[in-house]
Amino acid sequence: MLTTTAESPTHAELRQTAEVRLQGGNAPRTQGWTTGAAALTLLHSLASNPATAGDALKLLHELQVHQVELDLQHEHMEEDRRDLERSAQRSATLYDFAPVAYFTVDGAGRVIEGNLAGARMLEVERDDLGGRSIASLVAPGSRRALLALLEQARGGSGRHSCKAQADGAAGSGWLQVVARASPRGQSCLVVVIDLTDANTPGL
Repeated sequence: MLTTTAESPTHAELRQTAEVRLQGGNAPRTQGWTTGAAALTLLHSLASNPATAGDALKLLHELQVHQVELDLQHEHMEEDRRDLERSAQRSATLYDFAPVAYFTVDGAGRVIEGNLAGARMLEVERDDLGGRSIASLVAPGSRRALLALLEQARGGSGRHSCKAQADGAAGSGWLQVVARASPRGQSCLVVVIDLTDANTPGL
């Protein structure tokens, strides 16, 4: 199951957390943010005058709070990055090692990319999938139906499927091909399932 990253905190929430961290003495480790020379000059000027020493303390507090806010934002960004990396890794694992063949196919029926099961079906290394015709998976008598399925999928919404006679590494049994348009509609997402083990007759 994929997890989603938490929403980023608002500025008010960041400030409140920063204030609590400062008061508790457990502010996050600084990430090296520096205070500008102009701010330091102003701070020194205010602190040197008894009439404005209180303002200097307020300014110093604001600078400290801002420092902690930046560090907290950095923490959240790092956490979001790690969550996205874990999510991408899970998705890649599910795709790469799925027991059925997955393909992305262009408008001419050529494979753009596919998973390991798809590469085995086409009898090539995965890096060599690009440009292969997905029609080579099926017997000549089933290719027209397969190409018609892809055309139907590109032209509408939802998923479409057909059964086709296998050819090549997929054997000589039957395959179920399921296709739907990609989110942008420029290609098709295709799943090919070997029905041999299901004892499905040639339908």
